[in-house]
Amino acid sequence: MSRFDHDFQRRFAELCRSFPRIAYEGDDLKRAAVAITLVEADDGSGQAAFLLTRRSAELRAHAGQWALPGGRCDPGETLEEAALRELEEELGLRLPPENILGVLDDYPTRSGYAISPVVAWVDDLDALKPNPHEVASVHSIRLDQIARDDAVAFETIPESPKPVIRVYIGEQYIHAPTAALVYQFRELILGRVTRVADLEQPVFAWR
Repeated sequence: MSRFDHDFQRRFAELCRSFPRIAYEGDDLKRAAVAITLVEADDGSGQAAFLLTRRSAELRAHAGQWALPGGRCDPGETLEEAALRELEEELGLRLPPENILGVLDDYPTRSGYAISPVVAWVDDLDALKPNPHEVASVHSIRLDQIARDDAVAFETIPESPKPVIRVYIGEQYIHAPTAALVYQFRELILGRVTRVADLEQPVFAWR
């Protein structure tokens, strides 16, 4: 689909710059940022991928779940600064601000956060060193995998009129909020602007 090269970096950076981002304007949600980190796939294919983590079983909240590196913004911190700080704290990757390609829509969660996905580019993963207190494992997910027609599914639940989204990564799947952010990212790769704020989370993620 997309080789991990400077031509793809240039093209996707242009998509990010032209993306009509919708920011959450309220003051009742806490701010958080996650990093959608573009890397070269680890299978020798030369294809572009992004990093997805499995949260440590030691964590008090959402232990063992699939997640993008990220967390709550510190006071006075920009979304971009928060995403880069969390990326370094969780995965040991220190990136300069110029590696940021853009920011996608804020996603309001049932647990009281407005999550901002910050898209970044990583040329070299030699410094990758997951923090075992926060990250159980790190996975390189190829973009052509999430671009498949059968990679995304929507379900209904009795607790909400909104559709619950699932994004499949091989034989497993991820839920919102991570799935919603990955879905919008996937849609942008395919040249589409798709809003995701109204996509529902599974009930177990409401707390």
